[in-house]
Amino acid sequence: MARKAPAKNPARASESSLTDRAYRDLEELIVTLRLAPGSAVSEAALSEHLGIGRTPIREALQRLARERLVTILPRRGIIVSEVNIGTQLRLIEVRREVERLVAKSAARRATPEERALFAQMARDFEKAARSNDEVTFMRVDREYNELSVVASRNEFAAGAMGLVHSLSRRFWYIHYKKAADMPRAAKLHADVARNIAVQDEDAAAAASDRLIDYIEQFTRDTVSADN
Repeated sequence: MARKAPAKNPARASESSLTDRAYRDLEELIVTLRLAPGSAVSEAALSEHLGIGRTPIREALQRLARERLVTILPRRGIIVSEVNIGTQLRLIEVRREVERLVAKSAARRATPEERALFAQMARDFEKAARSNDEVTFMRVDREYNELSVVASRNEFAAGAMGLVHSLSRRFWYIHYKKAADMPRAAKLHADVARNIAVQDEDAAAAASDRLIDYIEQFTRDTVSADN
């Protein structure tokens, strides 16, 4: 006789949903610099600010610590991580290899529904490029990153990508007005999404490399822009 599937625990599901919400809200606060690099935060203050209990806040902070967006100091508090150009360049070394793998895997494994979403994202990136719309670009970029990981069907690549995207998005947010060519970045993202949509693995990988070439140059350009 087949065993019955265990009943879902509504309380556990609700707590998980709150943890996800706390993570997304805190990640956005950090990436958009509303929680500034080097600033000290507390579970109690964040819980009050977001209207979420301390347990989901604590779990979200532990995830953010794994992603190096915060540092948890026992008995001393929580510090939002500083931004460092050397760290960012080392991050790009890893990001180049993982993003190429994710782009190729997504081109090979994406479902028809996911390919349709990639095609729409390519159009959205192009639209953001034409209008120089940074808000739309940031929104679509996040959706693209999340869909790419899902479509790659590779949990190990997904784990690696989780460690680089938030740090990369924060670095972009800090410096893009001084050193970035947002329309170019949006067009490069569109190229990757479009090639995934048509299941061209090699073209998706090459487009991914061109995107990372640009991101690396942008990162190096921030040094001269800040001087």
